[in-house]
Amino acid sequence: MATLPDADVSSRVERMLEESEALRTGRFVLSSGKHSNRYCQCARLFERPALGREVASCMAALLRGHDVKADVVVAPALGGVLWGYELAGAMQLRSVFVERKDGDFEMRRGFELHAGERVVLAEDVITTGKSVQEVVPLIEAAGAEVACYATIVDRSRGDFAPPGIPVYGLVELDFEVWDASESPFGAGDVERPGSRGS
Repeated sequence: MATLPDADVSSRVERMLEESEALRTGRFVLSSGKHSNRYCQCARLFERPALGREVASCMAALLRGHDVKADVVVAPALGGVLWGYELAGAMQLRSVFVERKDGDFEMRRGFELHAGERVVLAEDVITTGKSVQEVVPLIEAAGAEVACYATIVDRSRGDFAPPGIPVYGLVELDFEVWDASESPFGAGDVERPGSRGS
């Protein structure tokens, strides 16, 4: 299970997602290939920098409250870049992102991690944990370690994380999801809103 802040903070963050129209209703294909009638596009939240900073401050307070010690925030591109940057600012840490090349994440642009560094692995929305799990080998190859996962919206309930590595979320959302073969939507009648969409 993910660790959440108190209910007032979670409610405030969910309201910010609604106000910024980051929470959407429609007919969507998720990055997993499954279909849903709801989608969370946190990029809309970060259109309003004040909201992005407030959300990052909420997470920084949650991590401080759990005495998380870290040296750097790492985020996967594309969705996690703004979130990781704002969170690093709120925590006064370095901000690094990884990006895909030929389908695999790698560290580019001169970014590097150092042996012994503790990493907050930040993703704006975690559903299956697939993207953040793909980043872990890069962190470990540098001799660094994942201190925790930090997400605005947790849809995974923390189930993807290995034992001993905590998952912190600000909001827990549960969307109705269907396999494509069982979807109430036609194949040509869905939107692919994520960074892996075509």
